Amino acid sequence: MLWLAWPPVPYTGLLLLVAFVPLLVAVENIIRGNYHKKGTKIFQVSFLTGLVWNTASIYWVFNAMNAFLPAVVSLGIALIPFALAPLLMALVFRLYYQLRKRRHIAVSFVGLVSLWMGYEYLHQSWGLAFPWMNLGNGLSNVHQLVQWYSITGVYGGTLWIWLTNIFAFLYYWQYKEKVAAFSQKKLIIGVLAIVLLPIGISLFQYFTYEEHINPSEVVVVQPNIDPYQKFGSITPEQQLDKLFELSASVAKPNTEFFLWPETAISDRNGINEEDFREYPAYEKSVSFLEKYHNGNILSGIESYLIYPDQKTLTARPFGNKYLDSFNAAVLIDGSSKVQFYHKSKLVPGVEQMPFGQALSFMKPLFEHFGGTTGGYGFDKEPSVFYSQSGIGAAPVICYESIWGEYVAEYTKKGAQFIAIVTNDGWWKNTSGKDQHLAYAKLRAIENRRWVARSANTGISGFINQRGDIVQHTQWWVPAALTQEINLNEELTIYTKYGDLIAYLGLLGCLVSVVLIAIPASTRKKLS
Repeated sequence: MLWLAWPPVPYTGLLLLVAFVPLLVAVENIIRGNYHKKGTKIFQVSFLTGLVWNTASIYWVFNAMNAFLPAVVSLGIALIPFALAPLLMALVFRLYYQLRKRRHIAVSFVGLVSLWMGYEYLHQSWGLAFPWMNLGNGLSNVHQLVQWYSITGVYGGTLWIWLTNIFAFLYYWQYKEKVAAFSQKKLIIGVLAIVLLPIGISLFQYFTYEEHINPSEVVVVQPNIDPYQKFGSITPEQQLDKLFELSASVAKPNTEFFLWPETAISDRNGINEEDFREYPAYEKSVSFLEKYHNGNILSGIESYLIYPDQKTLTARPFGNKYLDSFNAAVLIDGSSKVQFYHKSKLVPGVEQMPFGQALSFMKPLFEHFGGTTGGYGFDKEPSVFYSQSGIGAAPVICYESIWGEYVAEYTKKGAQFIAIVTNDGWWKNTSGKDQHLAYAKLRAIENRRWVARSANTGISGFINQRGDIVQHTQWWVPAALTQEINLNEELTIYTKYGDLIAYLGLLGCLVSVVLIAIPASTRKKLS
């Protein structure tokens, strides 16, 4: 049920509202059954559930690595994202069991939800960050029903999913066991209210939301260059010519932004940001923009900086100096001003080495994904690109689009639309590219900003402020699209305050751990 509810399967997202009920029933059977080592058994059952769900949903991680590594090695590495989240998920249920032994079932359920949110927050914050499977993301294929993400973000979806599952479980369990610890009538009313009220509010928001008319013409380009053949079948110069050709094929005189994908501007040895104006790519770009008043090129770029000393932890020796490589974005306009942003949310094991040398065996992956064995440099916070006409664009690079609060920081800093540059071709024609596109709809809703998405090998397109995909390209075809989008300057509640629900969940985690740890004698006094 969890897998069927997950994108890109259409129209099944609401299954998440009851998908945990079988697991809750299994855990309850263990708690009330005549088993030895109940905590261990609960851990095993919940881990197996999570492993099947994660593996079925993100199988494409193995698919990507198997293209250039032996199957056994690929499977071993893929087990990290396949199994790590399920291990944390199993730990949540193990702690829930400890809480059930000591506290009332209602308190235990509050603890369960809080601990789950704590797990999701940890999994988006530590060195092995991979928040791809956070529960709130699963509702992206029914975005019409979660318009209130503009208030809560995806953690509101996580909370909603758990509340409905818990109420549905209690109703089912009492009906099955012929007990009435809670009023069945109140439970069914609670289930209906928890399900229907948010849906009703969301549908009202969806059908009544109107965009403020503030048009800007944007072009997204999909050059469709096989990432595994880059620099083999096509030179950087040929790639650039292809980008110009596709851009011009749909451009209008009033086009203000040309959006090119991740690492679209490149050189066999990288591009020195300090000398970028001396590269042919820059000169050709400026020449191309002469036809378009207020035109800008926002593109991914492979760049580097050279320092006289080790200015950053990621800089590595380069002769008698130090070099930092970046997966970056650049804004080129008709003036001599050039703006750079360095990708901050780096892919663990591919663009950065998590936990020092602990995972050093993953170093061979770097070169295959365009990375470096020392890891990429990064910016500590997002920065907004401003055109000469004053339009603020959020240069979101690939993996960063999964972090709701991080993307909201761009908006707080003045971004009027979200520009995602990515390269989903590593995963081939799998669910990965579709999931990545679906998650972008949530960023549009959270911030009420248009999303313009340029992907090297698909899927590129435009998403409006309600999260509707207005236009999109097909997979594995060169293409360009143009769209008049509406810029927005208003800030949503979520943009202003971020993941408040997650922080409340972290507080609940702390309280739950304290309640588990309180000695029995103290508990008796408190009761």
